[in-house]
Amino acid sequence: MENIILIFFCLLLGIILQRAKDFPVNSYKTLNQFIIYVALPALVLFYIPKIKINSTLLFPLGIAWIGFILSFVFFYFIGKRLGWSNKLIGCLILIAGLGNTSFVGFPIIQALYGDEGLKTAIIIDQPGTFVVLTTFGIITATFFSRGKSSFRLIISKMLLFPPFIATVFACILNLLKVDFPIELQSVFQKLGSTITPIALVAVGLQLTIDRRSKHWGFLALGLFFKLMITPAFFYLFYKIILHGKGLVIDVSIMESAMAPMITGTILAANYGLKPKLSTMMIGIGIPFSFVTLAFWYWILTTF
Repeated sequence: MENIILIFFCLLLGIILQRAKDFPVNSYKTLNQFIIYVALPALVLFYIPKIKINSTLLFPLGIAWIGFILSFVFFYFIGKRLGWSNKLIGCLILIAGLGNTSFVGFPIIQALYGDEGLKTAIIIDQPGTFVVLTTFGIITATFFSRGKSSFRLIISKMLLFPPFIATVFACILNLLKVDFPIELQSVFQKLGSTITPIALVAVGLQLTIDRRSKHWGFLALGLFFKLMITPAFFYLFYKIILHGKGLVIDVSIMESAMAPMITGTILAANYGLKPKLSTMMIGIGIPFSFVTLAFWYWILTTF
């Protein structure tokens, strides 16, 4: 419950600080940079060396990897057909393709499925969502922020992206079955724990609700895709087609229905991919997701 309270508190704090005369204008950019260069790499270095790789990862991992590809295909083809700008397409791919599988997902999954469910949620989040963010996410952000980017530019941007560098290094440690000293792990964990409050304050600093905004239609489509179409796809794929059963399948589907990822919004803002739209999808998507999550939990427990 304290995680949920913190979400709304930090969002509200950011909104209040928008109106504080002495608070620096555009300070959210500095907060975004701290997340990209410090907090996110620290979190990657703490978690990824500890992941145990085996066949049970396949269903949970599919939520992040297949989910992002689904978002890319959906918004790329619709956007190109309707003549949307590259920045709009890139924004919707990123925000609707990455779920808040940790800060919102962990407490909800633990409340519904206990510690066993939380183990599956961690698999979805760490080698899933976070690795997708630092690979496909940065490629998508680079390509759509510049329109026609060269292959060399996209690769160089990805290779120089601090969370990607941390991911590669952490994966090597995982393969070697080596981890950092306990003291350093504690430092990484504490730095990584700053992601959510800082990111939410940054979102609040940018969040504006304009009733006449042109973003409302795109907002509705993005949230409908993330909160309804994505979990419906995985329910059909995992439950109906593959005949999957059990806790791992149910937790995976519930995680696919989570609100958009906060760090994905930071990445979109950092690359100029419709930051107002991305922050609205977080500010409105998180509270609205509690309603849709209740619906999907009812579906999973009834049918």
